[in-house]
Amino acid sequence: MALVKNDAENPVPTEILAESIVKISKAAERMFASGLNRRALVLLVWDLVPNHVGKREVEAVLDALPQLEKAFISKPKLKI
Repeated sequence: MALVKNDAENPVPTEILAESIVKISKAAERMFASGLNRRALVLLVWDLVPNHVGKREVEAVLDALPQLEKAFISKPKLKI
């Protein structure tokens, strides 16, 4: 995966940001469908965080991940 550096002179194109949001959302959906129960996912993510945050915060983030695409990406409207 390539690192995209963002600064005032070279902003990240909207298309790249949108693509990344879609990828994160789809990856979260696959993670939840993997067969691990929710408690296991929360504990795995919680254990990876260096400065342990609360498990409720981890749960809130996990709840939001699959909804990123719906919240931030607008689909073009089709003219009929």
